[in-house]
Amino acid sequence: MKTDLSSQIKLDRIPKRYYNPDNEIELAALRREEKLFTQIFETASDGGDFVASEMARYINRYVARKGKCVLALGAGSSTHRAYSSLIKLYKDGAVSFKDVVIYIIDEFFPLQPEGPSVLKRLREVLLDHIDIKERNIRTINPEITKETMYEYCQAYEQAIADEGGIDVAVFEVGPHGCIGFNEAGAPEASYCRLVLLGNELRHAIGKNYNCDLAPTTAITLGVANLRSAKRVLTMAWGENSASIVRKAVENDPTPAVPASLLQGHPHVKLVIDLPAAEDLTRISHPWKVTSCEWDDKLIRRAIVWLCDKTSKPILKLTDKDYNDWGLGELLALFGSAYNVNIKVFNELQHTITGWPGGKPDADDTYRPERAKPYPKRVIVFSPHPDDDVISMGGTLKRLVDQKHDVHVAYETSGNIAVGDEDMVRYFLMMDKIAPAFGFDVDGYKKLSGEVHEFLKQKKAGETDTPDIREIKTMIRQAEATIACNYIGVKPQNIHFLRLPFYETGTIKKGDLSERDVNIVKKLLEDVKPHQIFVAGDLADPHGTHKVCTDAVLAAIDELKDEPWMKECRIWMYRGAWAEWEIDHIEMAVPISPEELRFKRNSILKHQSQMENAPFLGDDDRLFWQRAEDRNRATAQLYEGLGLASYEAIEAFVEYKPLR
Repeated sequence: MKTDLSSQIKLDRIPKRYYNPDNEIELAALRREEKLFTQIFETASDGGDFVASEMARYINRYVARKGKCVLALGAGSSTHRAYSSLIKLYKDGAVSFKDVVIYIIDEFFPLQPEGPSVLKRLREVLLDHIDIKERNIRTINPEITKETMYEYCQAYEQAIADEGGIDVAVFEVGPHGCIGFNEAGAPEASYCRLVLLGNELRHAIGKNYNCDLAPTTAITLGVANLRSAKRVLTMAWGENSASIVRKAVENDPTPAVPASLLQGHPHVKLVIDLPAAEDLTRISHPWKVTSCEWDDKLIRRAIVWLCDKTSKPILKLTDKDYNDWGLGELLALFGSAYNVNIKVFNELQHTITGWPGGKPDADDTYRPERAKPYPKRVIVFSPHPDDDVISMGGTLKRLVDQKHDVHVAYETSGNIAVGDEDMVRYFLMMDKIAPAFGFDVDGYKKLSGEVHEFLKQKKAGETDTPDIREIKTMIRQAEATIACNYIGVKPQNIHFLRLPFYETGTIKKGDLSERDVNIVKKLLEDVKPHQIFVAGDLADPHGTHKVCTDAVLAAIDELKDEPWMKECRIWMYRGAWAEWEIDHIEMAVPISPEELRFKRNSILKHQSQMENAPFLGDDDRLFWQRAEDRNRATAQLYEGLGLASYEAIEAFVEYKPLR
C-alpha cells in the first residue's frame, strides 16, 4: 500500500539545471535575485541528508581544530529528517559526539511536568541515540522564575561565550519566517529573552508536540545570538514554506521575516526542497535569470506574468513587450508575439467549461471532460463534512443539475471541529423536547446529565468523551445531509466513511492505515465511478486533507488496473486556503451570480462551522467569504487575460495515477 502519493504529485517539471546546475558560473546567474545562500534538493529526504553530512563535517573539523564543537540546536519538525540522517552517520562511525557541547536554542516557559518540552523532543529525535555526554547538554533551567529571568538569560549567553561561542547553529525556518522562537518583529539585535508565542506558531507547536493546548510563552536565544554562530544551517520543506522562503531569500532583510535577518552572514546555508523553492525566481520565473527549457506550462506562466507586468490582455501583447520584459526567446521559438498569444489564449479558453461532467452529444475535442458516457457516475471525496461545498459547491450543483449520478463521500467525522456551545444548543432544545413528548426520558436524562457535568468540569484541551464525540459527529452529519439535500444529491448517495485515522479525539491524528484505504476502496468498487473529485490541498494547513487525499490516491493506485478505473478521470480541487495557479488549471467551471449565492447558502447549512469554528486560522474571513473571494479572483484573472468575464470560477487539475 502506497501511503504518501500526494507528496509525489509534481505539477511542474523542474529542469535540474535550475536548482542544481553543472557549473558555478550558471549557478551564480541563477542566484542573481538571492541574498541568502540557498541550496535546493529534489526531496526533503535529500536535503535532510545534506544537512546531516554538513553537521558531521563541521563537528569533525572543530573537534580536530580545538578539541570540541559547540552546537546550538532547535527541535522544529523540519530538523527531524536531518537528525535522523545524523544518527545513521553516527552509527556508521562517520561522526562522534563525545567532544560536542549542545545548547538548546529555545524552551517553553514555564515547563509543565507532562507538557511539551524542546529538550524532551530533542532527546527523542537525536540525543538519546548518540554518544553525547549528559553534562554537555545545556538547556533552560525549568526552575527559574520571571523575577530571575533576566539574570538567567544573561548567564545562559555568558556560558556560551565561555565555551568560545556557537560553532554551528541548526534550526528550521518556521511560520512567518521565525527562527528559534523569534517571531515577526524580533529585531536583529535581540538576545536571549522571554517571548510570547503567536497563534500560528502555537498551532504548529500543537501539531509537533501532540498537545491540544500549546504553551503561550517560551525562552529563546535571540536573532543576534544565532547570527553570532560561526556556521548556520537552517532548513524548510514543503509547499507551505515557499512564500516565506522567497521573502527570506530575495526580499530585503526585515524583522517582519526574522529568517531574512540571516542575510549577510558569511557562512549561512538555507537548505530546502523543490516544493519550498517553488516561489524563488529561478524556479517560478526562470526566464529572468537564465535561458529556459520551454514547455506548455512554463510558456503559459510566462505569458500570464507578462500580462500582469504590462497590464494587457493576452491578444494585445506585442513583440516589443516580449523583448522589453526578457521573453525574446519565445519570439525566436514561435516567430512572433501573435503566434505565442493565440496558442496560450486557446489553451486557456479550452479549460473553461460549463459542463464539468462533459457535454452530451457535443464535440469534446477541446473540452476538458469527455462527452460520453452520459450520465456519469461521480464521487466527490470531501475530507471534512463541508469541504465539498466550500471547494466546489458550484461544480457539485452543476453535476447534479446536469443529471449525473453524484455521490458525496465525507471521509472524516469532523467532530473535533464542533464547539461545545454548538453541541449544548441541541441539548438545551432536547432538554425541553424529551419530557414534553415523553420519549426515552430516563435514558436521555442520564446522557444529558453526564454531558452537562463533563462540560462543567472540562479543562482546556481535554479530550471529549466517546459519547460527546459521537454527538458532535451526528451534528456534522446532519449539517452535511441538509446541504446535500439542498443541492439535490440523492440521500442514498451520501456516504459517511469515518476513516479510523481521524478518530483520536485530539488535534493530532493517527497514521493512514490499510483500514482507511480499504474503506475508500470498497466505495470505489461499489460505485465504479467515471469521475472522481478529490481534495488537492498539497499545502494543507492542518494535515487532515493530506491524509484523506493519500487514502483516496492509495485506493486508486490499488484499483488502477481495473477496467472501469482505466476509464475514470480524477480531478483535484482546492479548498478555502489557496487556488491552483493558472498555468496548472485544466478545467475551469464558471459560476453565475445566482450559483454563487446558492453555493454560499449550501456552505451556511454547516452552522457549527461558522463563527465558532476552531480552525479558521489567522484569516478573519469565514469559509464562505474565503471561497467567494477565491472564486471571484480566479474569474478576474481570466477576465484580465482577455477571456470571458464571469462572476466566479472554480478550478481543477487532473490527477493521473502513477504507473
